[in-house]
Amino acid sequence: MKLAVVTVLSLIHVMQGCHVWGTADGRPLGAARTLVVHAGARVQIRITCPMDFDIAQTAGPTVTLGDPRWRTGTVHTIVFSKRGVYRFTATNVQTPEERGLETLGPTRTPKLIVRVR
Repeated sequence: MKLAVVTVLSLIHVMQGCHVWGTADGRPLGAARTLVVHAGARVQIRITCPMDFDIAQTAGPTVTLGDPRWRTGTVHTIVFSKRGVYRFTATNVQTPEERGLETLGPTRTPKLIVRVR
């Protein structure tokens, strides 16, 4: 039996633009990220930024996201069972000022593209 591959991403706080995608250990990857995975892969997303996010799927076969409001400190796993191109956005719910965060420049809306082969 072949086990599904798990890719781990995080949404992290950074000074320039407020939040970006990051590695499991918090290394910044940028506000837009593209992953290429095989059908059956799982992508785990950890919310480590102090803000909550509204997650929306904007393209691709429908996946289960659960509650679209992803809160700080939570972990979410998306299973990609069908081939295709999936697109997601993560819109922050609070402003940096409301959370007591310092940032430079406009607040970004992280985007994620997952290409499933």
